[in-house]
Amino acid sequence: MQITQAMKLVSASKLRRAQEAVTRMRPYASKLQEILQNVSGSLDSAENPYAIDAGKGKVLLVAITSNRGLCGPFNNNVIKAAHRRIAELKGSEIHLLSLGKKSADVFARTEHHVTLDLGDKPHDIFDNLDFTSASRVADQLMKAFVDGTYTHIEIIYNRFVNAATQDLQVEPFLPIQPPSTDGESSTSTEYLFEPSQEEIALNVIPNTLKTQLYKALLDSFASEHGARMTAMHSATDNATEMLRELKLTYNKARQAAITGEILEIVGGAEALEG
Repeated sequence: MQITQAMKLVSASKLRRAQEAVTRMRPYASKLQEILQNVSGSLDSAENPYAIDAGKGKVLLVAITSNRGLCGPFNNNVIKAAHRRIAELKGSEIHLLSLGKKSADVFARTEHHVTLDLGDKPHDIFDNLDFTSASRVADQLMKAFVDGTYTHIEIIYNRFVNAATQDLQVEPFLPIQPPSTDGESSTSTEYLFEPSQEEIALNVIPNTLKTQLYKALLDSFASEHGARMTAMHSATDNATEMLRELKLTYNKARQAAITGEILEIVGGAEALEG
């Protein structure tokens, strides 16, 4: 009970910082994603290699989990979603990149597991999660897409809602998706590019994709601590109830032993008097 209570307090402390980080990032990332889709739609394939849809081919799934357990169904939800996507994409060649030790432990011995050029342990990204480390992973993903190694890349992660709720996401990363009209009539927008469309494709779009991946990592990181705090809270409550029941059992056994000793003394005394 003391261990689970301590783990709950540690996760609660880390959750506050992680929640603040992802909350500050979301409005910026959301607007940047909207701009990315609109600008990408204004560029042709020669100017924007990140929007080329080559049809069916090699698919890369990026599964974001945690490096540690004891966080309820947090990791299993991502792993199950990855298995479902592999089953749904049957017929395509599918590879899976694990950002998180828990998913790496599951897929490391399968034919789908890859690490790209991120070393043997890409999950080490969570040891020092910042934009620089996220950019290194995003660079590898974009490189693999542009050179034709993969035709589609998807990210599977838990989106942080609150400490008790995580929303599982299977989000397309590449190619860049066209803007959604949500049933409304779409209007064409003309953009003035400064300095040039080519420079936008080479700088703005890659940086936006890096931001998208970084937001997913922050969401997953906050969700992990929220899930662990909730799980450790339940474990502490269960341990408290178990401790209460054990105390009752102990006190009953102790009282029975005392009663038995008293009866033996009384019986011995009566036997001596007789």
